[in-house]
Amino acid sequence: MAEFSIIDTYFNRQNRNAVDLGVGDDSALLTPPPNQQLVICADTLVAGRHFPLDTTPHAIGWKSVAVNLSDIAAMGAKPHSILLALSLPQIDHDWLKGFSQGLYDCCDQFGVSLIGGDTTQSPHLTLSVTALGWVESGQAVTRSGAQIGDYICVSGHVGDAAFALQHLGHVLQKRLDYPTPRCQLGQQLKGLASGMIDVSDGLAQDLGHILKASHVGAQIQLDKLPISEALHILPQEKQWHHALAGGDDYELCFTISPQNYDKLLQQKLDINITIIGQITKQKGLTFELDGAHYPLQFHGYQHFA
Repeated sequence: MAEFSIIDTYFNRQNRNAVDLGVGDDSALLTPPPNQQLVICADTLVAGRHFPLDTTPHAIGWKSVAVNLSDIAAMGAKPHSILLALSLPQIDHDWLKGFSQGLYDCCDQFGVSLIGGDTTQSPHLTLSVTALGWVESGQAVTRSGAQIGDYICVSGHVGDAAFALQHLGHVLQKRLDYPTPRCQLGQQLKGLASGMIDVSDGLAQDLGHILKASHVGAQIQLDKLPISEALHILPQEKQWHHALAGGDDYELCFTISPQNYDKLLQQKLDINITIIGQITKQKGLTFELDGAHYPLQFHGYQHFA
């Protein structure tokens, strides 16, 4: 089967969003909505590096889309479409069927269209997705707006995916294989959050990007970290390590003023929000437990470790 036959069989279907020209030409064509900015991100997944080798093709397809939509959500934007670059060791029709179904299932749930990309042969299974979204001009939530006194909040639970990676077959493996991008929450935080990032490399490391960009510090309350009941079998410091350094959760971490936090709670939210700390004037990230400083040493995910 040639490249174009693979595209026609598995990756060419009716677009669900407004697209001037989609799959089948050298490039896709989109007309920007009035007074909107284009939000673009890209993420690459490598077999054995970003997901276990025995991960089901459906889960790989889902995750390849979801991790990119999470970046779009972290800007407060509405996702629109994706491009897929797929490198395959060989043509496996059962794998392609499962993968494309997982990809489209995620696209369908979040109202996204596949509008183009590329396929090629490679010794290693590699997937690169580029996601596009729209946000009103000047309304994107960046990492650089955190203010002293802001609450630090995180959606859902953190640490689930890291725990699942070490306990394959556990019920929490769904959180590793099928992350949920917080697209609705991201858009609800537009105009309210002062800074935002998605948790992909570990909560502490990702929060650190906000602190660096905003030239502020942070204090985290360890007993406030939203940790799933399943992780309570672990020693407490191990729970914190998963929550703060595990990564792959794809929850949203954001800073928000107390006044805007009250406004956020007036909306109908589709996920729980937890205040885990506060932005401080003193630079750096510190931890507290029962009102006292608690020293912790760890590192988040390293792409070139």
